[in-house]
Amino acid sequence: MRQFISKKDLFKFLLFTLMFSVFLVSCGSSKSAVSSKNSKTSSVKKENTRMLLSEFEGKISGSVKELLKDAEKYLGAPYKFGGNTSEGFDCSGFAVKVFQENNFQLPRRSADQALAGKSIKIETVKPGDLLFFATVGGNRVSHVGIVHTIEKDGEIKFIHASTSKGVIISSLSENYWNKAYLHAQRVL
Repeated sequence: MRQFISKKDLFKFLLFTLMFSVFLVSCGSSKSAVSSKNSKTSSVKKENTRMLLSEFEGKISGSVKELLKDAEKYLGAPYKFGGNTSEGFDCSGFAVKVFQENNFQLPRRSADQALAGKSIKIETVKPGDLLFFATVGGNRVSHVGIVHTIEKDGEIKFIHASTSKGVIISSLSENYWNKAYLHAQRVL
């Protein structure tokens, strides 16, 4: 005797499969990162990576310091698809929340955030700027992070919500993020 799947069950299955797929690729992951305020950054593997360094050596404004302080208070918060609270964030929800707490409105989706503000060269990025990534390949924006620190050697560190570790600080020198990097925007 043959059993048939109803259209309703098929629809539920397809919807679940689609949602699960989006979850897996929505905001990327990171292998080496700072997971809490007291952790040290682990060494970064730099084989076959692009030189994505900033020449910024200036001081950051008080408003950017406040924005980064607000971002840091969420370090360790879990990842949650569609989330924009300390209960859980996705990458764009995290950016929206941090900027909103500092009286600046960003669009909700990372693809829309990538169009906000002014496009800038990687060499000119500074803390508070946004970095955009294609974590599913190609050149479609699927992830966003906020520039956190520019090291003395020009290494760019950014704070973001990753699917695997929640809110963390990662380096643009990490192989995964280096390959996925698309462009930077200045919105402040």
